[in-house]
Amino acid sequence: MGDSFGSAWWQGYATRLRRIARTRDPLALMPLDETLAALGRTAETYEGLRQVPVDGVVGSLARAEDFDRLFRPRNRALRERWRAIADAVGELPPVRLVRLGDMYFVEDGHHRIALARARGAERVLAEVRSVCTVAFAMRCLTLADLPSKRAERMFLERIPLADTDRTDLWLDDPADWFRLADSAEAWGFRQTLRGRVLRDRAELARAWWHEEVRPVVERVRNRETGAAPREIAVYVSYGLDHV
Repeated sequence: MGDSFGSAWWQGYATRLRRIARTRDPLALMPLDETLAALGRTAETYEGLRQVPVDGVVGSLARAEDFDRLFRPRNRALRERWRAIADAVGELPPVRLVRLGDMYFVEDGHHRIALARARGAERVLAEVRSVCTVAFAMRCLTLADLPSKRAERMFLERIPLADTDRTDLWLDDPADWFRLADSAEAWGFRQTLRGRVLRDRAELARAWWHEEVRPVVERVRNRETGAAPREIAVYVSYGLDHV
């Protein structure tokens, strides 16, 4: 498979993603559209009014250039609006947020979030709608991680693991996701050569995960200490080159 057009294309694409990652600002506020493009949108639900952890609010729908990731203002023109909200009397209205996994993006209420952070508040009242994604959105994600998450999303479109297995996936190098997808498909092809019927990609993903990945991970963790904490990282480090 190493000399196939597909393998060569994926390697080149992974190189472009790595180059993009190196240029990203780690303190930038996450833009919702770019994050969704990387993770892949699947469905949307309305969650209603609830208390949300302030430190989970790390992105914006339309004002990613005005604040940094800690909601410190980057635009001096925001001064008057900041002061007006800071001096307001009475209870401020709830902010409006969009949730991806355990990340929140501001739809309305950027200054209220900024002031809540500046005042050390732990939670804020918010009206929340949730968007489900192909790749799981972790709060620790930065712009530099999006190329790898984009590669993860492309992997999951080829190898659709169950939702319970997606939340703990993490690989730093986009190329590893493409190698992993090739390996999983090759494993499934070998199964069919032995007469096994895998009806669809979901069945392939489930069988590969439980019959190939998990046994390798268990062998490694029983033999060594200090192995990578996430199963997929253990498999890439110790099992991918031996399948």
